[in-house]
Amino acid sequence: MKNQHLRLLIIGGYGTFGGRLVELLCREQRIGLVIAGRSKSAALALCHALPPGAAREALAVDRDRDVARQVEKVNPHIVVDASGPFQAYGEDPYRVVKAALATRTHYLDLADSPEFVRGVRQFDAAAKARGLVVLSGVSSFPVLSAAMVRDLTTDFRRIDSITGGIAPSPYAGVGYNVIRAIAGYAGKGIPLRRQGREQSARALRETRRFTIAPPGKVALFPRKFSLVNVPDLQLLADEWPEVRNVWMGAAPEPAILHFLLRGFARLVEMGLVPSLAPLARLIHATANSVRWGEHRGGMFVEVNGTDADGASVLRSGHLLAEGHHGLYIPSMAVEAIVRNWLDGRPPDAGARSATAELELSDYRRVFANRPVFLGTRHYAQSDGRCLHARILGTAWQSVSAVLRDVHGAGPKLTISGTASITRGRRVLARMLAWIMRFPAAGKDVPVSVTFERFGNYDKWTRDFGGQVFSSAFTAGSGRFEHLLCERFGPLVFGMALIPEGGRMNLVMRRWSFFGIPLPRGLAPRGDSYEFEKDNRFWFDVEVRLPLAGFVIRYQGYLQPPDQ
Repeated sequence: MKNQHLRLLIIGGYGTFGGRLVELLCREQRIGLVIAGRSKSAALALCHALPPGAAREALAVDRDRDVARQVEKVNPHIVVDASGPFQAYGEDPYRVVKAALATRTHYLDLADSPEFVRGVRQFDAAAKARGLVVLSGVSSFPVLSAAMVRDLTTDFRRIDSITGGIAPSPYAGVGYNVIRAIAGYAGKGIPLRRQGREQSARALRETRRFTIAPPGKVALFPRKFSLVNVPDLQLLADEWPEVRNVWMGAAPEPAILHFLLRGFARLVEMGLVPSLAPLARLIHATANSVRWGEHRGGMFVEVNGTDADGASVLRSGHLLAEGHHGLYIPSMAVEAIVRNWLDGRPPDAGARSATAELELSDYRRVFANRPVFLGTRHYAQSDGRCLHARILGTAWQSVSAVLRDVHGAGPKLTISGTASITRGRRVLARMLAWIMRFPAAGKDVPVSVTFERFGNYDKWTRDFGGQVFSSAFTAGSGRFEHLLCERFGPLVFGMALIPEGGRMNLVMRRWSFFGIPLPRGLAPRGDSYEFEKDNRFWFDVEVRLPLAGFVIRYQGYLQPPDQ
């Protein structure tokens, strides 16, 4: 029934994931929240810190005691287990599930243990007989990852491989139970689908590099992902039996800590230490105190297979979350299911993993009004599109028509207009402008630009009243992946193309000298963009350097042909 009210008992409700789930739901007035855990004072403190909205109360609940009696006293509609680590639930790991069934209460959990999530199917008949919902693994892995796979493969005839990974912000605040789980399996053999059969691989020892880059957004810097033991390794193979390879990784930051963790996992692999579990508290404290880098995170899924015509297809889905918003994504699967439930769309009765419970449309609903972006990239064997279109992918159509016509023209186009140039006055700025052959200062200077396409690169030759300078453009690869790379001799500048607010912004991300990466803190910067106005191609390019200050700004327009 639509607009019903629900009472939720959240065990671990003040922990890392449970607390964020409470924050996501606390403004929903159709919900009553019972925030529970071993410490009633901690639950009470969270209750008092929440903004108005849902009814809430604090309660001491110990899942290691008589859970059924405790659940019965609360009498919730749904019990959510957000405590963990599910890998260490002992001899009776499903005691909360059994308690929910015994008290005729629906059950959800955020389990990240493949064995736990897969094993909940044993309660399917009992759940259906009571008309109860029992869903395990209601989190990013495997719910969001599976939804991304379905979205990417709507026209696939067969899926051959699935690769994915999560790249949390270095400021994410990793929970202790997550660290306990990782430390417990690091360096040990974990099961996964490989070459069409179940094999074993060493956790954290296998790595893959990937760049999370939703089209039209500033990509994360490339990260190295290490194999982790998540439910997807088995559940995605169950969902798509024909898949031959499934691999899932994590790329925590800072990279040096990730490197050290992989090194310790090597000790386990070599048999020099039995486990990293005794180091869990040290790892947790270090991960939550040593933080630097961008406060951004993301997730990706890449699929390879064949389409209806038998042609090979490679696609990837990208999720990017700015600032602290990524911290909430693991808890958003429960939020989305609860909101659907409130709107009269509860899950079907039965006990199973939550792999197929949500689609990307459900996630977009809970992502609304947050800087969380989803995008898809398609890879083709041969691609005749222009350089900018290849980099922007599906975001190319959001670029104005005049900009698309100019960048998409070829193999050669020369257009003219006027520009104004302002030069920096500092000695170092003047020296750099002379080295780069930038034009002298002036107003209403006649300008022409010749755009030439030469296979895998473009060349732009700019003529400002007889002062000519040129540069070459390529699509970045490796550490410059998904960036537009502009080359001036031995210098290469990697820029993100960001269509936004009617402009195409050029955001500096990387630079190098003779292929040697240079410090990002010393990279050129400035507000540079292109836009359409009065059917003209307008440009505004500014260059500043931390040591030299303002170097140059040239702005003006070019008149496209037939205008």
